[in-house]
Amino acid sequence: MTERSPTTAPRWSRRKLAVVVFPFVTAAVAVNLFLASLLGASLGFPVLSPLHALALSVPLGIPASWVAARWVDHLLDQAEPDRVGDRR
Repeated sequence: MTERSPTTAPRWSRRKLAVVVFPFVTAAVAVNLFLASLLGASLGFPVLSPLHALALSVPLGIPASWVAARWVDHLLDQAEPDRVGDRR
């Protein structure tokens, strides 16, 4: 078996990164929506139930996952400066 060093191993595409982080990002969006609705209750807005927050977080998690994938890709670019021009 040949092992590759971290600098020669192929990197994941942003799309693959976004798919992998989607469940975690969606859960974070759901928690933030629910807590924001609790804060909004002090201003007279209705409080979202946890299930409604989860349902709203699925479509909002898609662009948030893409942003998270871009951020991780940027961090990988900073960690490997010799591969900055390596795009897929």
